[in-house]
Amino acid sequence: MSNLPLWGLTVIELGHSIAAPYAGLVLAELGAEVIKIERPDGGDPTRDWGPPYTDGIATAFSAYNRGKRSVAIDINDAMQRPKLVSLIERRADIVLQNLRAGVADRAQLGGDALLRIKPSLIYCNLHAFGAKGPLKDRPGYDPLMQAFGGLMSVTGESPERPPVRVGVSIIDMGAGMWAVIGILAALAELRQSGRGSIIDVSLYEAALAWMLWPLTSYLASGTIPQREGSATSNIVPYEVFPTADSYLMVAAGSDGLFAKLCAAIGRTDLVNSEFSTNGARVQNRKTLIPILQSVFKSRTTGVWNDSLAAAGVPAAPLQDVRQVAEAAQTKALEIIGGAPGTDFLTVGLPLSFNGARPPIKRPTSKISSNIDCIESSDGKSS
Repeated sequence: MSNLPLWGLTVIELGHSIAAPYAGLVLAELGAEVIKIERPDGGDPTRDWGPPYTDGIATAFSAYNRGKRSVAIDINDAMQRPKLVSLIERRADIVLQNLRAGVADRAQLGGDALLRIKPSLIYCNLHAFGAKGPLKDRPGYDPLMQAFGGLMSVTGESPERPPVRVGVSIIDMGAGMWAVIGILAALAELRQSGRGSIIDVSLYEAALAWMLWPLTSYLASGTIPQREGSATSNIVPYEVFPTADSYLMVAAGSDGLFAKLCAAIGRTDLVNSEFSTNGARVQNRKTLIPILQSVFKSRTTGVWNDSLAAAGVPAAPLQDVRQVAEAAQTKALEIIGGAPGTDFLTVGLPLSFNGARPPIKRPTSKISSNIDCIESSDGKSS
């Protein structure tokens, strides 16, 4: 693409940690110029979330903040803040912030204040618990929201075993994704009406969105979903099975797929029995699963994966991170890459336009202490 979809737009990111920086990353790689505002005393704390480090910066920071320009500004300083407001008034199309509750408003950088100065501005708040409610002023972090939002209650081996945190910052990144969705919708509204918008998203609401199925199931039945390991409560078989050498995920999510599975493993006797429908298989899970476990332990993951693929049964081997990075499908998608002129490799955006993935534009920026340089620059992303 000669011009990416958001080329020509400027984003001011008052962000730290993961949620707002991830939203800023997506906007940057979609073509926007993202100017990240960091604290003068060391910048975003994520710069030291290591090891590992890349060029003296925590690799975690580089992963979430590539493609941006960074400037150190004390937003509470009466000399520096007006320069930031001026930068926003002249250059910004979007402001993105996940500061502690009340910090932006006290610094006169909240959405209401800035839209009075620039009515066309799109302003996105990434809260912890939300814009209202008894917990709106409390801080929040990804693992807290996995606990408070119920995700940990359905993640783990069984009700008798401890709850487990999802191994990535799924709440932070989910909130960042919702921020981008809101911003894109606000851009559409801006084109129609000429009016800016204040968008509110939060970690807690992102957690509730991930809990769509468990919460809806509870509201419909009154039954509290429990931890099921790799399985799910209302489809059987739909879980990981140990094999002779590792593990295989099997997702026979319909009666037709179950029949194909039974044929592929040589157990057609299971089809016309107490396991003939999914509802029956759910009711008789404790009988069926041990039978399947015994079968799958008889051969290796590779043999079963090939057999089920040939039979049209959805299945996948459990891969570790190295295997994922080296997988032929990963390489074919060309989703792992780096900024020009660097050795730093990371994961690109999971979307393409007309067959082209947005490129990783530039490496992680060092922090500039001179806002005047950014104020005087009118360069846009290319």
